[in-house]
Amino acid sequence: MNRFFLISLSLLLCTVCGARDFVHPGLLHSASDLEFMREKALSGEEPWQSAWKQLKESPVASLDYKPTPFPVVSNGPYNRPNIGGNEFVRDGTAAYTMALQWYVERDSAYAEKAIEIFNAWACTLDSVVNHNRQLKVGTGGVKYLNAAEILKYTYPAWKESDRKAFETMVMEKLYPVIKDWTPRYNGNWDAANGQTLLSIGVYFDREDIFDAAYRQMVDGDSNGAIKHYFMDNGQCQESGRDQQHVQMGIGYLANAAEIAWNQGLDLYGVFDNRLFKGFEYTARYMSGEDVPYQQYVTWYGRKVFGDTISEGQRNRVFPVWERAYRHFHGRKGMDMPYTRKMIEKSRPEGSEVHSFVPWSTVTCADFPD
Repeated sequence: MNRFFLISLSLLLCTVCGARDFVHPGLLHSASDLEFMREKALSGEEPWQSAWKQLKESPVASLDYKPTPFPVVSNGPYNRPNIGGNEFVRDGTAAYTMALQWYVERDSAYAEKAIEIFNAWACTLDSVVNHNRQLKVGTGGVKYLNAAEILKYTYPAWKESDRKAFETMVMEKLYPVIKDWTPRYNGNWDAANGQTLLSIGVYFDREDIFDAAYRQMVDGDSNGAIKHYFMDNGQCQESGRDQQHVQMGIGYLANAAEIAWNQGLDLYGVFDNRLFKGFEYTARYMSGEDVPYQQYVTWYGRKVFGDTISEGQRNRVFPVWERAYRHFHGRKGMDMPYTRKMIEKSRPEGSEVHSFVPWSTVTCADFPD
């Protein structure tokens, strides 16, 4: 029997019977992941020691950090206009960073700083509008929700009224922006949407949201679905555009896969480990080797980008490699020589580019220096 039929049947039964028991914490970090991170961050071992130092020295880690909420976040095409979008995503990075520091150091000041950021936005945000609204919610929302998931299950002093205000913001101001996806846009849009929709499903114990998002991420009518984002050889939709956008897309998809994995579903492995192939294809090209290429055709039949692979950002390594390497190499024992080369170039993976989820060396490094 086809494995994808079995996955769909399992999801259907869970939805109909109300049988899904969500694991908490269970977004990008399970309880055992958080404990591993804490042990390694405090151990003085490399690469975690350097990664933790990098985190601690970041401006978004400081207890002096001040959130900058906007009542209306408005991002147009090519970020024109850009009103509050950068601040929304950066404050999500800060909230996530504070939550990690709370867990490692057990200093309640960090938990309270994350809550301060939540409260600032929950009390201010009225809407997210304009052309790039889904991108802002998709890239920022996953950070807010991961921070909140950690606090909800490890910081009992989070006041219920504050938590409810945050949850109301998510469901009334953020979720409606992305719930209908952007299936004919570049695949990075729905890859970003998917990581945040899965996070919403888990955080709120909403089987309907989680299961619909999972199905869409596997093979839905969207350029961001695993089925459509990659060719069989691992070439990515945006390989003909530039390698920064490729790394964004595969990073978002790895985040989605990790969330699904923590809930017992293997998005990493669908379509014969196509995500694995995407990471290795991209890393091989970024390592200086030639790779096969053909112009990408969307799921609805449109040719996009060029007829040659792009050299744009080929030498710039972004922080997306650790999580996939930990899964495919660490959990599955699969060799990823090109991905490892990217990690060796970029470790420790922090990020001052806030469209990425940062600090993945300290949270999920697989091999020591």
